[in-house]
Amino acid sequence: MDFSGATILCVGDLMLDRYVYGDVERISPEAPVPVLRLSRTTEMLGGAGNVANNIAALGGRAILVGLVGADAQGAAVGGMIAGAPLIEGRLVETSRRPTVCKTRFVAGGQQVVRTDDESRLALSAEEEAWLLAAIAAALPSAQGVVLSDYGKGVVGPAVIAATVTAARARGLPVFVDPKSNDFGDYPGVTCLTPNRKELAEAARLPTGDDAEVIAAARKVMAQAGAAAILATRAEKGMILVEADGAVHVAPARAREVFDVSGAGDTAIAALALAHASGRSLAQAMVIANAAAGVVISKAGTATAHIAEVMHELGGDDASAAAPPSLSSLEMATELVAHWKSLGLKVGFANGCFDLIHAGHIALLANARAQCDRLIVALNTDASVQGLKGPARPINSLEKRAQVMAAIRYVDCVVAFGESTPIDLIEALLPDVLIKGQDYTVETVVGAEVVQAAGGRVYLAPLVQGQSTSQIVEQIREHDPAQGAA
Repeated sequence: MDFSGATILCVGDLMLDRYVYGDVERISPEAPVPVLRLSRTTEMLGGAGNVANNIAALGGRAILVGLVGADAQGAAVGGMIAGAPLIEGRLVETSRRPTVCKTRFVAGGQQVVRTDDESRLALSAEEEAWLLAAIAAALPSAQGVVLSDYGKGVVGPAVIAATVTAARARGLPVFVDPKSNDFGDYPGVTCLTPNRKELAEAARLPTGDDAEVIAAARKVMAQAGAAAILATRAEKGMILVEADGAVHVAPARAREVFDVSGAGDTAIAALALAHASGRSLAQAMVIANAAAGVVISKAGTATAHIAEVMHELGGDDASAAAPPSLSSLEMATELVAHWKSLGLKVGFANGCFDLIHAGHIALLANARAQCDRLIVALNTDASVQGLKGPARPINSLEKRAQVMAAIRYVDCVVAFGESTPIDLIEALLPDVLIKGQDYTVETVVGAEVVQAAGGRVYLAPLVQGQSTSQIVEQIREHDPAQGAA
């Protein structure tokens, strides 16, 4: 898939998503609340900015129009956009409202509390005029339009009407992620992408199963005059209902749902980009479904990189029974570059991981707590034999990779055939290198390389009495035939 020739105009509520990480070690003596000892803070574009980020991650170009305040948060948003080569910012700065900022405090992988800094003021005539001028100037460069409505005021009646009218006059498709429960507020758009709850509220109908979703979509599609409704349903996949009566269902791939925040942004970004690149809405839905499947297995506001989507689809074959579990070095390198461009910390762990046990899971959980994305490198079968003997591994590399890729703490799985993963570490340059506490920093392969690049080594605590060798011995003790072998 190549989306480099498509530019999508993203208009909507622009936000700064801030994540503050720390550890909870005690309860405050002042009130029965946890005390969070802060360790690090990350910031990224949210709202319409996350749609633009997803478009860029998929290889397309985005023009971003939205409001920011004349404040530090607005400056941070502007700086992020300036540092994103595939995103062009045409931001309107206003002194009437702050930049919308959502701050999430996270401990142990879970949100403790979220604070929102925002204004509920309606657009002034001046703000509206500035937005309309920015939209009009950007439309000639676009092949598609996304209206990202988060209910913060930018996507109002005048902006909707002017954008849809101008876009349709140019033959451009318009996609809307709605927040209003009256889809008649978005007349004449190409496709609305509500989630199941939003669709139920707009149609005032149940949306529990496929038939109910289709009936609800047909009702609101007629009300809005839209050409199609794409209902997103998280772990249940998507249903596309078109005005000509066609219905297309894309079931989600079997995976653990870790965090659905941002999945709607990813879906509409992929849908608009694929359709603007020449694919039908049904074909674009398959790509959007794969992209959304990538992000729901990640924590926090996330994007789906083109390499991850190709991985999810099994290459260019959308009919593949399951996505590949192993990434090539080239794919892993692209992912690391993308993650680092978003300010995310990348961790790296390696091992045989033959029979996954509680000790492995504890190691991976501790590893993921040290970073935003975790790469696990597996020894190839020949490499395991060299380390463990001819009777190992018990599970082939392919099977070990399938299990590892299904663990929620893991974002990418690669393999190495050498005695150590030093070549991978030098190529990927992770921010955090993770091993167990049975090592010292001095004995961890690649420690000097990572530290020289500004990274660090983390030694994770071990679960005593847990090892593949012990499990094998226990099986043999309980199976006389194995013991005699």
